[in-house]
Amino acid sequence: MHITASAPGKFVLSGEYAVLDGAPAICVAVDRRAVVTIDTHDGDCHLVRAPGFTAATGRFRVESGELSWLDGGRDFGLLEAVWNASRPATASHCLAISLDTEVFRDPGSGSKIGLGSSAALTVALAAALDALGGDNADTVAHAAHRLFQGGAGSGVDIACSIAGGSVEYRMADRQATPLEWPAGLYFSVLWSGISADTGGRLARFADQPASSSRSELSEASASAAAAFERGQAAEVVAALGAYTATLTRFDAAHGLGIFDAGHKTLVERAAGAGMVYKPCGAGGGDIGVALATSRASLASFEEIAARSGFMRLALSIDPCGALLHDKDEM
Repeated sequence: MHITASAPGKFVLSGEYAVLDGAPAICVAVDRRAVVTIDTHDGDCHLVRAPGFTAATGRFRVESGELSWLDGGRDFGLLEAVWNASRPATASHCLAISLDTEVFRDPGSGSKIGLGSSAALTVALAAALDALGGDNADTVAHAAHRLFQGGAGSGVDIACSIAGGSVEYRMADRQATPLEWPAGLYFSVLWSGISADTGGRLARFADQPASSSRSELSEASASAAAAFERGQAAEVVAALGAYTATLTRFDAAHGLGIFDAGHKTLVERAAGAGMVYKPCGAGGGDIGVALATSRASLASFEEIAARSGFMRLALSIDPCGALLHDKDEM
């Protein structure tokens, strides 16, 4: 038997933090994909490896549908969460599983780039286990990733990896609505060189009470989503500029450090050039996105970002979500 499944990474265009308060978020799938392969092998237990993440090999058995580690379990908590949510039928075969997220790391430093690798891997693994007779991949992916993150997060990254393309996401019903990318709107994703602590920032935010800046951010998120839906590039840039200004005030009120790691400087430089730049997701490192209505303006800004230590990532929007590439039976 052989199974291969994959799912794309993503960046959050708008709605970070506000999505947790019910506001819409815009999320975009990109053409870096987590790949899961499952083969049978001769042995007395299941094996799992994660090239690009760890040199360890996990060994486990399944008892009454539940995964039980023989060794290496501490490196493969995500696999355990997805497996126990999916409960696939393994019959009498031992499996060799590969979890490949190497394209989500900087080749030089080995640091995670911040394109949603754990969500992409969760979705790809859920799809592969679905093909083995596990529970519905979409349901499993949302439940397992939330468990893996200790209950934190909105699920926007999971929804985007499932759907592909550009989506508007609302947390209340996990609704992901496909969106067309506006004609004449150009983007560039920039890597800060610093991996961010998403979990720590979300935990700090969860401990803070409601505030006027939170409601303002929700309103700005709704305005940005509405502009994106209307599809006029100049309007989207203006709405995201207003959203970024509101996010700046929100960050100052909550002390989250969203604009650390050089993001603040790029925000200011972009505004002076008639375009918009913003950090993506929790901020404090990882990636940001620059948007403009002119390719030339975007290219000039990429040079400015490079002088500030940021690296342009060669990314395109991936129209495809989770894919089952191969399923060969014994």
